[in-house]
Amino acid sequence: MRISVDQNKCCGSGMCVLTDPDLFDQNDEDGTVVLLVEEPDAAHEATAKEAAGLCPAGAITVS
Repeated sequence: MRISVDQNKCCGSGMCVLTDPDLFDQNDEDGTVVLLVEEPDAAHEATAKEAAGLCPAGAITVS
């Protein structure tokens, strides 16, 4: 599994951080997503997909 984020789409809602703070953080300057782990283990697969689905800007992709 691989996660990617599009900084240009991110609106800084923070849903990703609330869903899995081990994978996502927010930039202190503008609140945009910071990806902490590009290739997480299987234990984070469900929450990574949930974060992508909850992102109001569609800035997170899980493949």
